[in-house]
Amino acid sequence: MTEGTPLLHLAGVSHAYGAVPVLDQLEITVRAGEFVAIVGPSGCGKTTVLNLCSGWLSPSRGRVERYGRSRTVFQQDGLFPWLTVGENVRLGVPDTVAIGEREARVQRWLTVVDLAPFEGHYPHQLSGGMRQRAELVRALAGETDLLLMDEPFSSLDYLTRLRLRGELARLLFEQPRTVVLVTHDIEEAAQLADRVLVLSERPARVREEIVLAEPRPRELTHPAVVAAVHRILTGLGLEREHPVAAASR
Repeated sequence: MTEGTPLLHLAGVSHAYGAVPVLDQLEITVRAGEFVAIVGPSGCGKTTVLNLCSGWLSPSRGRVERYGRSRTVFQQDGLFPWLTVGENVRLGVPDTVAIGEREARVQRWLTVVDLAPFEGHYPHQLSGGMRQRAELVRALAGETDLLLMDEPFSSLDYLTRLRLRGELARLLFEQPRTVVLVTHDIEEAAQLADRVLVLSERPARVREEIVLAEPRPRELTHPAVVAAVHRILTGLGLEREHPVAAASR
């Protein structure tokens, strides 16, 4: 799709589980080529937003408009344990792709994430980081317009998360996709996203939108990333905004 074309639109979306309101009048638009991260307090409904985006859930009020094909990368890796790494990644390639091209695509993606030597291994034979890499390339190997990611690195140790963030940034630089990432990791959001949406406490609304104009990929120590982390923490009420910074905006 042409960059800038709307792929996803949440229009006045509210949702409740029984008598418990979770989301309140969300207005979110995601355009082709964007990387949008959603952060917020624990239990505010971030995963509910992603389930609405994917179509797994219908809103109580409002509407969700989706265009093109989407795929979800889950918090716990969703590899099929009875299939090898190669077979799992092969599932991500559409059947419409010719067999020869399908195999070439699988090999190319496995090589990109250094998993080619493990093509014949089963998920239980891999580390957590390796399984997440396999799931990531399974999603990227398909012809997907929109990639939805639900805290995909949250179960990994800090150093592995850093390494996989770098892998994801590099892969998206080489093969651009539109991404919506739900994460509790504020550094992750600031480093990877073009826009960060900060949700309020439940029932959640978009409390603040933070735009990062600097091109991706970015280093964690980049001044724009550091500034965005501070703004996100301020938006969540975890840091007090410096009066000079406030006056400069």
